[in-house]
Amino acid sequence: MTKAGPTKTGERTNLVLGTRGSRLAVWQAEWVQARLAEVAPHVTVTLRRIKTTGDKVLDTPLAAVGGKGLFVKEIEEALLRGEIDLAVHSMKDVPTVLPAGLDLLCIPEREDSRDALISRDGRSFDQLATGALIGTASLRRQAQLLHRRPDLRVEVLRGNLDTRLRRVREGRFDGIIVAAAGLRRMGWVQEVTEYLAPEVSLPAIGQGALGIEGRVDDAFVAGLLARLEDPATRVTVLAERAVLARLEGGCQVPIAAHATLKGDRLVLEGLIASVDGCRLIRDRIDGPASGALVLGRQLAERLLQRGGDRILQEIYGRA
Repeated sequence: MTKAGPTKTGERTNLVLGTRGSRLAVWQAEWVQARLAEVAPHVTVTLRRIKTTGDKVLDTPLAAVGGKGLFVKEIEEALLRGEIDLAVHSMKDVPTVLPAGLDLLCIPEREDSRDALISRDGRSFDQLATGALIGTASLRRQAQLLHRRPDLRVEVLRGNLDTRLRRVREGRFDGIIVAAAGLRRMGWVQEVTEYLAPEVSLPAIGQGALGIEGRVDDAFVAGLLARLEDPATRVTVLAERAVLARLEGGCQVPIAAHATLKGDRLVLEGLIASVDGCRLIRDRIDGPASGALVLGRQLAERLLQRGGDRILQEIYGRA
C-alpha cells in the first residue's frame, strides 16, 4: 500500500489521492492525476476510492438524510489520519466550514455550470407534456421546475449519473435534470436534450467546479496544486459559497447562487424557494471582484429580507 504523508524533507515521490468510487468521481480524480503528472512527472499519484455516507444511503432523499458533508466526510477523515494526501470533490458537495487542519488548496477551471434536461422523447422543457414525470435528487431543481411548470410531477431520483440515465432510457421518467458538467466530463453530451438557462434553473452553488482539498501544513502538495489553480473560478465559487454560508444551507434547502466575472466586476445571482416552488425569491448584485465574499453576504441578506427568512424558517421547522 502506498504510504501517505510527508517525509522529513517535505519532498515526496508518491502521493495518495482520495475520491468517491462513482464513474464520474473517478473520472475527476483521474483528470487531476493526469494534470499532476504534467506538472510533476517525478511524482506518482495513486487513487484510493472511499465510500461516503451519501454513497451508502441510496434509498432516501438527501434532504431526509440530514447533515452536511454527506459526500466528503469520510474522505476528509482519511486526510486528517494521513491515509491520503489530497482529495478531489465536486464543489457543490463541499460544506462551507471545513474541518480544522484542512483547506481547499486548489480550485481548477470550472466546467459548464448549467443544469441539463434529458428527456425520453426529445422534448424541450417547455414542450414537456402536462403532468410529465421528472426525476431529480435536488430540491433546488425541484423548486425551480415547479415554479415555472407547476403541472409537472417531480420524483426523487438518486444514484450515479449512469444510473439516472438508464432510468430515463427505460421509460421510468419522462425526463431527468442533471448537471451539465458531469455529462461533459463523461463524454455524454449527446444525451442532452436542452441546457437549461439560469433563468429557468439557477445552478447549485459551486456546480461545475472541482475542489482539491489537502492539509493546511502540507506545503509540498500545496505547491504542486498551485499550478492547477484558476483564480477566476475561485473568485466566483467563493462568492457563491458566501451566500451559502450566510443562509446556513445544505441539501435540504432549495437555495442557489451563481457568479460570473465581467472584467474586474462580479455579477452574482441567488434565490431561495419553497420546496413546492410556490414561492421563489430571486435577486442579483454586482460589484468589484475583489469584494466577492462581501457581495455574497450582501446578496444573502437581501434574499432574507425579501422573505427568504420565512421560507427557511418553515423548512427548518423553526416557524
